[in-house]
Amino acid sequence: MLDICLLGTGGMMPLQYRWLTSLLVRYNGHSVLIDCGEGTQIAMRKKALSPNPIDVICFTHFHADHISGLPGMLLNMGNADRTEPVTIIGPKGIERIVNSLRVIAPELPFSLKFIEITEPEQIFELPELEGLRIKSFRVNHNITCYGYSLSLDRAGKFNAERAKELEIPLKLWSRLQKGETITEGDVTYTPDMVMGEARKGLKVTYTTDSRPCENIVKNAAGSDLLICEGMYGEPDSEEKAKEHKHMNFYEAAGIAKEADVPELWLTHYSPSLNHPEQYQDEVRKIFENTIVAKDGRSVELRFQDEE
Repeated sequence: MLDICLLGTGGMMPLQYRWLTSLLVRYNGHSVLIDCGEGTQIAMRKKALSPNPIDVICFTHFHADHISGLPGMLLNMGNADRTEPVTIIGPKGIERIVNSLRVIAPELPFSLKFIEITEPEQIFELPELEGLRIKSFRVNHNITCYGYSLSLDRAGKFNAERAKELEIPLKLWSRLQKGETITEGDVTYTPDMVMGEARKGLKVTYTTDSRPCENIVKNAAGSDLLICEGMYGEPDSEEKAKEHKHMNFYEAAGIAKEADVPELWLTHYSPSLNHPEQYQDEVRKIFENTIVAKDGRSVELRFQDEE
């Protein structure tokens, strides 16, 4: 199961009723935070979410509305008695940028590990996330910017009858289920001997601050949920979106349709867009399962046979 919470849905500046962009993904006691705009701590408190389990923080880019909440978040995590290292992933220069912000948060009871994105697409498999895989992909903004997909694979079912037929000792079953290859004496046991075909896993894709591009479509494909920016909702906003290297609701819906995802959440609204929900019906003419999301929208993504 992946627990998804869209903490903030605002772009550019926080509003009284809308905090800046951030997303929290929780899995098996671990949390990944993507972006940390102003107000992220308040948004987490409203949802009764603790910052202490955050093991990884990913940044899409270095505009202030996506990173300005970081110093306070780090201090909050330190005050929550965290001592384990925190990994921070982001574009080139991430360590320099974060250390500059840390002038106002110089002392922390935990260390920071930095991973700089160096490729147009890059996969991060971190042991602390216990199988939750992060993939970054380049998008099309006016500065270097990345989207992220978080994926959880699922192995096939263990075939107990087959294990008995092969006379595999019971004590080895759980290790084979975990993917180990085991040699006992002159006999080697491999997972494929007793595991069925891999089953459908879980995937969520998050992208903000971009013009529509093929890289978003490609990486969103196969996702159970696409969270995508919709900076502007007005039907005649495409030229404005092009000028500022953002996209409007209808372009985001087109991406969701092309990627064939089950559901789209819109986010990262312009501060001039006071009531984005008024355009929901029009957007759904392009992609029916579009949600004009509000701060705090949450969902639990479950494996198919657990739903």
